[in-house]
Amino acid sequence: MKLYLDTADVRQWHLPVGCPAVQGVTTNPSLIQQAGLPVTLETYLHLLKKAGLLRLPELMLQLPRPDVAESHEWLSQLLPAAGQGNVQLTIKLPCHPDWEPVIREVHAWGLPLLLTGLSNPMQLLWARSQKAHFVAPYLGRLHADGRDIWPLVRACVAMQQDGVQLLAASIKQADILSELIASGAYAATVRPEFAASLATDPLTDAAMVAFDQEVERSLGHPQA
Repeated sequence: MKLYLDTADVRQWHLPVGCPAVQGVTTNPSLIQQAGLPVTLETYLHLLKKAGLLRLPELMLQLPRPDVAESHEWLSQLLPAAGQGNVQLTIKLPCHPDWEPVIREVHAWGLPLLLTGLSNPMQLLWARSQKAHFVAPYLGRLHADGRDIWPLVRACVAMQQDGVQLLAASIKQADILSELIASGAYAATVRPEFAASLATDPLTDAAMVAFDQEVERSLGHPQA
């Protein structure tokens, strides 16, 4: 399973030793504002440039408004910038019918499309009808809302055979991440601090201490 980082803060576009290499970064207007940046075309171009300099394979950017003319203007500049930086650009849009005209615009540019925020199976079927390349249910939010997330996860995994990859979003618990790996999910998005917290584990650390103690005892008292 691939990992994507949920942040627009380029200082966090890496993970410590003990974590796998990230496949890419995914952002949205909220994450951009959390990073202290304005939601502007200039910011998006800046992020693409940074991704290229850091040799990040993929960057997923969410367009801010369901405005076709604005989307056309942004895409006309984002696509060349992605090519210049050798970054795979994926466009994120909310999984909502209000965005259907922009979905068609993204397809016209030949860019991969991610529909985000879907929360039920009807939205999943609609995303497939819109020829989405990725779907991103916010599993952390659904779990916090008291919903059983696993029927939707299983449906998304089954849909992967039709080319719609599951990008499980808002993962905040290790057991959910484990279940996603076991289920065959294509990818998950995580906050950098959450991923970094799993690079080591207290039980692993305790086992290492025990191993070291056994080695020292053995070296101090060699067997005949």
